[in-house]
Amino acid sequence: MVMPWPFPDFPFAEDGQPAPDGADVRLAALVAQRLSIDWTTRRQQITVTVQNRVVILAGLVADAETRRVAGELAWDVSGVFDVCNALRLHSGRRRGR
Repeated sequence: MVMPWPFPDFPFAEDGQPAPDGADVRLAALVAQRLSIDWTTRRQQITVTVQNRVVILAGLVADAETRRVAGELAWDVSGVFDVCNALRLHSGRRRGR
């Protein structure tokens, strides 16, 4: 028996990906703004993506403390359902050691 694939309730963009939800776009902007204001995270290479109110943090940061702070700042934004902190640390290793 073949089951038909249900038609999604959300629109798709031209590239075939789901179109971003207005609330997700707003959350991404709020998280990015908060990260750019905070002294710890402001000069770090952090990309903010939001899908279904889940914030995804990606990129490179200087140390574990900065990674932790970025996750906490994202959690503090009203409306965030979850945070996926995929930030990586710069290797920071010196040659010759």
